[in-house]
Amino acid sequence: MYKTDILKEIEANLEATVRLLSEKIGPRSYKDLEKLNKTADYIEEKMFSFGCNVKRQSFIFTGNTYHNIIGELRGNKRSEILVIGAHYDTVPGTPGADDNASGIAGLLELARLNTLSPSSKTFRFVAFTLEEPPLFKTRHMGSYIYAKSLWKEKTKIEGMISLEMIGYYCDRKGCQYYPLHFFKWLYPEKGDFIAFVGNISSKAFTKRVKNAFHRTATLPVESLNTISLVPGVDFSDHSSFWDFGYPAFMITDTAFYRNPNYHTAGDEADTLDYKRMALLIYGLKSAFTPSPS
Repeated sequence: MYKTDILKEIEANLEATVRLLSEKIGPRSYKDLEKLNKTADYIEEKMFSFGCNVKRQSFIFTGNTYHNIIGELRGNKRSEILVIGAHYDTVPGTPGADDNASGIAGLLELARLNTLSPSSKTFRFVAFTLEEPPLFKTRHMGSYIYAKSLWKEKTKIEGMISLEMIGYYCDRKGCQYYPLHFFKWLYPEKGDFIAFVGNISSKAFTKRVKNAFHRTATLPVESLNTISLVPGVDFSDHSSFWDFGYPAFMITDTAFYRNPNYHTAGDEADTLDYKRMALLIYGLKSAFTPSPS
């Protein structure tokens, strides 16, 4: 299959998943248990259909049961485990197309592509729940519970990558904002790139993935590894892994620094750029393993 055909297939699959989660299922907050369970079932079924070894990590919060979904693809080097994660819950009342149906769509496509051309490393594709407020930055986040379980089991991982809002792009000068004023002198004025963002301890891991991505990807990428005091650096599931000493970073369209629909009812499927999402996912797949073409 030619690269153009692969990209079209990835693009179609990404859009189908985003539309299913944001339109057919809809808001998926911690209060929407039925919708969260439908989403968990969908993710579990997709991972199983790809050939992943699928497990549920269930836990209780305020008397209700929530689920992380873990799909593993084992490589022939058991010492190398790469965790790729995304959260599937939303802020109450929002369809969450970019935040974070886009991340889940990317997660599932990476799982599918890696079953087509397996890697030497072991992948764990993890869909987290309870990332959004009021659980954000608490020990009740699904990612915190999963990261803690790895630490308790003394599991060694190469690192963790969080797919956190990967679908919104803008090509007008000045449409991209930054947490600190001087950043505009260092980074683009247009929101036509994807960002790799982590802490200082994760710099080597971030750079390694970014360099591999650069070799094959055509989507522009910028990176930042800095202290958590910079607003937004720790605003996703990757920060849960920092708490247990694991290197981790997020891949993001920069959320509220670019997307005006962030945490609103306007975060709809029609606002996303699926062609660029496909370029991102294809680039990541090529960075991790040989291209499926």
